[in-house]
Amino acid sequence: MKVLVVNGPNLNMLGKRDKNIYGNFSHEDLVKMIEDWGRKNDVEVEVFQSNHEGEILDRLHRLDFDGLVINPGAFTHYSYAIRDALEIVKVPKVEVHISNIHRREEFRRRSVTAEVCDG
Repeated sequence: MKVLVVNGPNLNMLGKRDKNIYGNFSHEDLVKMIEDWGRKNDVEVEVFQSNHEGEILDRLHRLDFDGLVINPGAFTHYSYAIRDALEIVKVPKVEVHISNIHRREEFRRRSVTAEVCDG
């Protein structure tokens, strides 16, 4: 089984962003935690991060994974292109966030991508 983990824009800046919202860990720390989990659970994990919508679309379009965990970052709120790509992906998929988007600014509270995810 292969799980693709996609991290969107600015997630490469973890550790440099507001620590009260995003915590003290870096993106490298996050990748290590995910890879360690994969090894312990005998799951192949690929972590992909991009600040560019088209690169995320291209990665999703490869359709070479059995499950998807995606943190679309700011694309959560307005990327209908990523939403459409997620509709094409016919594997279990979960949208996640490091912060609680419902306790943030009004413009961050709506997810156009969650509607096409399984959780």
